[in-house]
Amino acid sequence: MTDPQNHTNGRCRIVLTGGPGGGKTTAADLFRREIGASVVVVPEAATLLFSGGFPRSAEESARKSAQCAIYQVQRHLEDAQSALYPERILLCDRGTVDGAAYWPGELGGFFDAVGSSAERELARYDAVLFFESAAVGGISVEGGNPTRIESVEQALDLDRRLRALWARHPRLVVVPHNASFVKKIMFGLAALESLVAQLR
Repeated sequence: MTDPQNHTNGRCRIVLTGGPGGGKTTAADLFRREIGASVVVVPEAATLLFSGGFPRSAEESARKSAQCAIYQVQRHLEDAQSALYPERILLCDRGTVDGAAYWPGELGGFFDAVGSSAERELARYDAVLFFESAAVGGISVEGGNPTRIESVEQALDLDRRLRALWARHPRLVVVPHNASFVKKIMFGLAALESLVAQLR
């Protein structure tokens, strides 16, 4: 499915996504520490922007501006890491498709706004590991991250929207919610290891 015009690293590009508080950032960091120099993690663009002072607002036009900015930063971060480390596995903490779930209004409006399509953005990634939000189990997703502001209900809605968007990818693996965060992360790491073995 990968579009060669979008995807230049010589290994593979895997996106870790899912609703807020799913454990994807933790899993990416642990996997990088375990595997070492063969992996590079692309950080979450939204966290970089919002923690760096980009305004966050519920106003519709401001939300659209934020998602367009996140898309551009995410895309260029991936492409920069791919160029710098062409032989490494790219683990992307969220992907360019995610912005559609946060977009106010119709999902298709996001792709029109950034001049792309769902198909083209899905094709950037060789595989998708979807971490279900802790909100599925009724657990708060705040977790000490000041850029995470969603309620349990909002996190559940985002989880559903994100899953619907990524469901069209041919290599999607879901890491279900587990009352034990450690067990969930272990499951996710095993799934990630399996995906990497398939794609090598």
